[in-house]
Amino acid sequence: MAFGKPKFGQKPRKPREPSLFKRKKFCRFTAAGVKEIDYKDVDTLKDFIQENGKIQPARVSGTKARYQRQLTTAIKRARFLALLPYCDLHE
Repeated sequence: MAFGKPKFGQKPRKPREPSLFKRKKFCRFTAAGVKEIDYKDVDTLKDFIQENGKIQPARVSGTKARYQRQLTTAIKRARFLALLPYCDLHE
């Protein structure tokens, strides 16, 4: 049984509650028919950077692996050329 008696020293587990709304993830680049992601397209790259400056993982953004690799390279190039900040802590 999945939710039987807990062993000694363990807390009883609760079944997970289903989330209220789970949106369908899709790759924006596949839907738009993009062949390669350009580092000069700063507006698109900003959508895939978190508040603290980290690159969003593919499991969160829904991007396919091929485009996630291109996206990471493009963001790093844009940061190096000062088109994007490394972090958003600048005042």
